[in-house]
Amino acid sequence: MTGRAQGAPERVARGLVVPALCAFVALAALFWGLGGPVRLGIQLYAEQLLVSVLAATLAVCFLTRRVRRNAPASAPIPFLDHLLAAAALGWGGYLAWVYPELATNVFFRPTEALIVSTIGLVLLMEGLRRAVGWALLVILLMAAGYALTAGSWSGVFEGRSISPQRVVSFLVLDSAGMAGAALYIAVVIVIPFVLLAQLLLGTGGSAFFSDISAALMGRYRGGAGKIAILGSALMGTVSGSAVSNVASTGGITIPLMKDSGYRPQTAGAIEATASTGGQLMPPVMGAAAFLMAENLQVPYSQVVLASIIPSVLFFFSVFVFADLEAGRRGIARLSPQNIPALLGVMLRGWFLTLPFVVLVVGLFAWSLRPETAAIHAVGTLFLIGLVRRYDGGRIGIGTAWRVLVQTGQAAVEIVIICAAAGMIIGIVGLSGLSFGLSFFLVQMGQESLLLLLIITAVVCIVLGMGLPTVGVYLLLATLAAPPLVQLGLSPMAAHMFVMYFGMLSMITPPVAIAAFVAANMAGAEPIRTAIEAVRVGWPAFVVPFLFAASPSLLMMGTPVGNAMAAVSACVGVALLTASIAGFAAGPLALPLRLAMVVPGVLLLLPPELLPFAPLVYLLAAAAGAGLWWLSRPRAQRLGRAQGM
Repeated sequence: MTGRAQGAPERVARGLVVPALCAFVALAALFWGLGGPVRLGIQLYAEQLLVSVLAATLAVCFLTRRVRRNAPASAPIPFLDHLLAAAALGWGGYLAWVYPELATNVFFRPTEALIVSTIGLVLLMEGLRRAVGWALLVILLMAAGYALTAGSWSGVFEGRSISPQRVVSFLVLDSAGMAGAALYIAVVIVIPFVLLAQLLLGTGGSAFFSDISAALMGRYRGGAGKIAILGSALMGTVSGSAVSNVASTGGITIPLMKDSGYRPQTAGAIEATASTGGQLMPPVMGAAAFLMAENLQVPYSQVVLASIIPSVLFFFSVFVFADLEAGRRGIARLSPQNIPALLGVMLRGWFLTLPFVVLVVGLFAWSLRPETAAIHAVGTLFLIGLVRRYDGGRIGIGTAWRVLVQTGQAAVEIVIICAAAGMIIGIVGLSGLSFGLSFFLVQMGQESLLLLLIITAVVCIVLGMGLPTVGVYLLLATLAAPPLVQLGLSPMAAHMFVMYFGMLSMITPPVAIAAFVAANMAGAEPIRTAIEAVRVGWPAFVVPFLFAASPSLLMMGTPVGNAMAAVSACVGVALLTASIAGFAAGPLALPLRLAMVVPGVLLLLPPELLPFAPLVYLLAAAAGAGLWWLSRPRAQRLGRAQGM
């Protein structure tokens, strides 16, 4: 009797409360994106919606994540976590109700403001610790600590100290704090795209992408690796999350690569690298891309346009690596029975391409806001799913409910991170830390812009250890991007630079979340897999420095310059990847590997950095082709020797 009584709250929490709160998160974003308040004649502040969604995600976090982060998800929910979830919902409901009056009269109701803010801050900090660990929480505490003690600093960091009551109230109640632009973008823009990704999975999209990849790439050398790359790129157009990309496509592609002959760490590295690159893949990139468009005050289409050449270079290099690694290890194509017919795949799943058509047309032809275009794509896919799924049948009420719940679950970390990042951004601006740090970095950059870029890249990777790209981008876009702009970089190049290196923390040791997840699925050693992922995705560590020096790689130059930079960079990437892999038309001896570096580097440099660029490119391409050809006789001699 007692056991049943104790189990009842657990069953209610897991089976009813958590799904209902997750569905509420998804439906709230849809309600706002569809203009629900205006259509119903309801006066609703955006902050009221944001606070309600944040409270729901905090409650879900407390009910699904234990105090000890390594505790299994199936562990019983302690009474404390039930209490914290109830406190989060009560706090969110009260603040959403009184927000319009309390936020405008905070100086006249200081006690109430302090109590509400303190409760909200404590809940958010604990939720943040459970969701993503200590890294972002420590940064938040450090920023708040500086605001409290700014008057005690000297030099460029000297400021005016802010009272504890003012700091706490600002963090939670001010529109430049918790419920600021970062949280707004997470709720209103990112969640509809997460919903689109979950609905695509619910209608068989993952299997459709895998089958298309197998049909297109299975007949070529190293087909399993190329299937993983193409499938992850396609899935990345909607998921925008490296870890979820690995989880959704890696279950199919990693065993396929291992069975075909790729080493376990190489299979995991290819999947992790391709999934990480999905955050760059137009037309839908990661959440950081939406934040970038908002920070730069430009249409999202401009961010997509700027990402085209970098994303092409990224995936082209991974394709080349998979092909050359297959040649070096003698990995053949897939067996014919494992290669579906492309026509059959398209006949079964052509309708799954329609949401992407709606999305692209909405973003670029109709100039719709990203969330509006995403909701139109969701509506299109939902109507299609009512009639047909890729694997047969159709979606029903149960599937639709699961999609809503999974969307809310996937949004928990994003919402909490963006709320905390909004606090950090707000307090950094209020305290004057952003000005002091910008001045310090500008002074450093005047001595050497390259040194500042290197330091920024290292900071992005270090801060990104254990954090999603969106959290790293939000911090560095506030602290590091402005000095780069002041020193002459275009705003797009500065923000893209920060986003790139924030993204690369997913595969960079010692903490490389995407690589570690892929390693676990591949049965490989995590650090070796992460090192291999860096080897596979090496251009992503170089290209940001190149587009920081020249706008051509961001489609910001002349059409001829953009085309020249793209083509030459692709050839340069192929030569340098061959040097790294140790294989071209055949195995490369060390002298040939070293020799290939020179034309590869020259071809990778943007035309603005080279005198007589067309002539230099032509000579470098000719030299690279000659070196590639020189590897053939060696391969033929090896082949004859093996035949004997």
